[in-house]
Amino acid sequence: MKNLQYPIGKFQKPEDCSQDKRAEWIQVLQAAPEKFKLAVKDLNAEQLDTPYRPSGWTIRQVIHHAADSHMNSFIRFKLALTEEEPIIKGYNEAMWAELPDTKALDPDWSLQLLKGLHQRWVFLLNGMTEEDFQRGFYHPEMETVIPLDVTLALYAWHSEHHLAHIVELRKRMNWT
Repeated sequence: MKNLQYPIGKFQKPEDCSQDKRAEWIQVLQAAPEKFKLAVKDLNAEQLDTPYRPSGWTIRQVIHHAADSHMNSFIRFKLALTEEEPIIKGYNEAMWAELPDTKALDPDWSLQLLKGLHQRWVFLLNGMTEEDFQRGFYHPEMETVIPLDVTLALYAWHSEHHLAHIVELRKRMNWT
């Protein structure tokens, strides 16, 4: 049986952040909004409010979390591209997942947001130079500078990680 919390495994910092790998990760980000949309297609409210694992977030919360998290990452990219190792602000994603919009709003709003956000993000990423990908931001919780190429890898993984939560739940519940 797959690990319900980490169905594709935990994020591993890549050894290889070559141009080819970055192109693969950008493709993942480009495809993610449509994959999320298809993953929740035809689910009713009860299904959307089903946790993907015991004590886990609901599908609705996962979709809204993806939008929240990816907005934060996009802003971090822009900060790192325009400032020297800016200090970013963390946020309590577990508490964000409990806010009324995340728990009750139709996920279509976040799906629309992800579509536009990822279009802009992919455009930005495709215009970045090798040097741009070496820029980074300081993460106070991790107490280190995180380069943008590693952040790109993380968010490609993050997209696939949360998509797998939904897809695997659908399989387990026979929601075809």
